[in-house]
Amino acid sequence: MNLSHNIGPVVSLIAGILILLIPRLLNYIVAIYLIVIGLIGLFGAGSLHL
Repeated sequence: MNLSHNIGPVVSLIAGILILLIPRLLNYIVAIYLIVIGLIGLFGAGSLHL
C-alpha cells in the first residue's frame, strides 16, 4: 500500500479542521506551507520521499 498519494489530502483535511477550531493557527499553517513549498522548489522534490 502506497501512502505517498494520500499524504496531501490528509494534511489538508487536518489543517482545515484545525483552522476551523483555532483560527489563529491560520497564520502558522500558511507560513509553514509556504516554507515547505519553497524548500521543495529550491532543493527539488526528487530527493524528498514521503
